[in-house]
Formats: sequence, structure tokens, C-alpha cells
Amino acid sequence: MPPGAWAVGVSGGADSVALLSLLRTRDDLRLTVAHLDHETRAGASAADAAFVRDLCDAWRLPCVVATLSSIEPQLPRQPKNLSERWRLARLALYRQVVCVNELFGVILAHHADDQAETIFHRLVRGSGPAGLRGMTTRTVLSGLTVLRPMLNVRRDMLRAYLASQRQPWREDSSNLSSRYARNRIRRLLDARPRLVEPLLNLGEDCRTLTSVLDAQAPRLGVRFHVSDVAALPLPVARRALRRWLRQSSRQTVDPASIERLLEMALDAASPARQHFPGGVLVCRRRGDIFVAPY
Repeated sequence: MPPGAWAVGVSGGADSVALLSLLRTRDDLRLTVAHLDHETRAGASAADAAFVRDLCDAWRLPCVVATLSSIEPQLPRQPKNLSERWRLARLALYRQVVCVNELFGVILAHHADDQAETIFHRLVRGSGPAGLRGMTTRTVLSGLTVLRPMLNVRRDMLRAYLASQRQPWREDSSNLSSRYARNRIRRLLDARPRLVEPLLNLGEDCRTLTSVLDAQAPRLGVRFHVSDVAALPLPVARRALRRWLRQSSRQTVDPASIERLLEMALDAASPARQHFPGGVLVCRRRGDIFVAPY
């Protein structure tokens, strides 16, 4: 965990309270807490915000609290999926706090059980090795540096730590709702705890595999010939195409998009003009593949 000035995302739940409690003991960190009131659960989310404010007052930490209704108008898009919309709103708040306070980025409380849930969710959605790596300890999301220092720590350890400190936290009743896929996955893994370690091992193996593929995959030019891809083993070709498409797309590159791009490179009978996420139009002409304006 590098020193410096960082935002910390704190929901008031056990995980983020434990993270903040641990970080505040370090003299080489300057922390600013960020909390988003989702304005849900019949006012309970406002009580979560008040809890976070009181906690920061007690620990003498600056705190920025924003409501969902104040952040949502700033979002470039508002997905129908509520969980995704809330995630984007939180990231927008973190980005704002980091910018205004001249911070290095944001620190989040994702832990090993969150990692296992993420990997399982991506597995059932058909993700390849890149997706099955799970979350990383450091990533950059649209210019926002995100640190997740607790990905090797289990949920029970964090709660045991808070109990040893006699530190209370808030429980979010929406975590019990079967409406959200993440909650259903959490309950499944809670009922089958032996699945957690294999899922974490799968993530580690996929991180190793993708590192090998990255090292083997060539960097394709802005305009490349289909023969540059046809000569590659399929896993290496997919990795090279994923890297190439990410240079132009403003959105996450999903496995289906990679398969369509691979088909364009390997099958001359496939459509020669195809749209990809992020407003990208890819064309094939005389064996060359390139991004063209609409």
C-alpha cells in the first residue's frame, strides 16, 4: 500500500470500516473519506451516511458525502441495471473527490470473498481467462487509480478484527435481497464454502496465463493485415486483438466482441464492416483491418 494522499470509499459496512480503521494507523497516508448515499431502503441509507460522518469526526478524518440524485446527472450514461448504475455513481464521486482534493486515487475494501464472487459471476457469464483473473490490486478506470489492498483477506477476518476493536458497523439490508445477482452468488458460496479457494486459485491461474499470453501477443498496428493474426495460436490471437480493440474502444471489450473481430480476421466471408462497443467501426479491405469513422 503506497504512501500519499488517497480517497477511501467507505459505505459504513464492516469491510470498508475495517479498511479505514487499518489505514488510519499509518502516518504516511493522508486520507479523505468518500461516501455515496444511495437514497434507498426507506431512509436507512441516510443513517449509513450519518454513521460514516460520525465515524470520520471521531477519527478526525475529512469526509465527503454525496447523494445519488446529485451525482446521477453527471453520469455519461445511466444503465437500467441498478447495481451498475450505483457502481458508476460511486466511481463518479470518487473521481470528483480525487480531483478536487488533488489525491492519488481511491482505496476500496474489496476482499477475497468478493474476489471469489466476481470470478464465479464471470464464469457463469462465459468470461475467458482475462475476465476470470478477477479484480486486481491496482487498476485505472477512466483515469481514476483504484487500489484494492485486501484481496487476499477473507471476510471473516475483517469482522473478527472489528470485534477485537469493539468497532461497530452498519448492515445493509439490501444485501439479503435475492433481486441482485451478487447476493444470490454470495448465498450460494456461503452455503458451499469449499468453492471459495478453488475459485481464488482459478483467478490466480488465469492471471498467470494472461501474463504469458500478453508476453507472446504481438502489438498490432493501427492498420494490420489478417495474415498477422492467422499465423497466431488462437489464445494469442485473441489477446492481441483484445489489446488492439481496447486502444479504440471507450468501453470494456467483452469476449463476444473479440470473437467477432477474430472472425473478421479469419473468415473472408464474414461482414467487412462491423460496429463494436464504444462507437468503434471496424472495416476489412483487401485483407487490411482498421478502425474507420462512421
